[in-house]
Amino acid sequence: MSTRSLGATLATLILGAATALGLARPASAAGHDYVALGDSYSSGVGAGSYTSESGDCKRSANAYPQLWRNANSPSSFRFVACSGATTTSVAGTQLGALSSSTTLVSVTAGGNDVGFADVMQTCVLRSEATCVSRVNTAVSQMRDSLPGKLDSLYAGIRSRSPQARVVVLGYPRFYKLSGSCVAGLTETERGALNNASDVLNGVLAKRAADAGFAFSSVVDEFTGHELCSGDAWLHSVTVPVANSYHPKAVGQSSGYLPAFRSAA
Repeated sequence: MSTRSLGATLATLILGAATALGLARPASAAGHDYVALGDSYSSGVGAGSYTSESGDCKRSANAYPQLWRNANSPSSFRFVACSGATTTSVAGTQLGALSSSTTLVSVTAGGNDVGFADVMQTCVLRSEATCVSRVNTAVSQMRDSLPGKLDSLYAGIRSRSPQARVVVLGYPRFYKLSGSCVAGLTETERGALNNASDVLNGVLAKRAADAGFAFSSVVDEFTGHELCSGDAWLHSVTVPVANSYHPKAVGQSSGYLPAFRSAA
């Protein structure tokens, strides 16, 4: 046998063994049937260029699910994430997009279950003590009632798409502490909000792991790009108000997209 033939034979054997062990590179993403579920962090509120068909759900052409689809050309793509969604509304109105042939799912959910919008409004408009109290109420909900809601949602996803790889994405920390901001929330309020994000991400990671799903944090991607960093990928309080505390287009493309891609 020639050296070239021997090399080809060894390469074939190695590839075959790697495939049998699940070590070979997966088939092209073109083979995926991808469904994007979730709330405003998946729909792309704050990133602009909303599709006309999405209405108040505000699905953006700049959102990470659409960007992943553009780059990978999956076999099918259903983008049903919606602004304001809770775990209950995702379960009730979005899971119909899933099927037994779905192979990839992304989801963000949980922030609205603990009153994300009300927390931020309270902190912007009320006193420091009121803000911290409202944040603490949300943290209690994260620990007490949210885990069961997540378990129910994740069970619904798995029931409809038993073979799919499911990626649960977290939420960024909002503030760089001791950063460049000279007005707005106090440092105590910023720290309380960051702690709440950490607690929420911890709950999401634990429930995802227990469901057999992947969890991908976005905290690393957004580090150095929080509010008060001087290069924020998040909107501060702004007009339209709905954009406040949501990722800009760059936050979707440079924050959420890499986090999803690393786990998909």
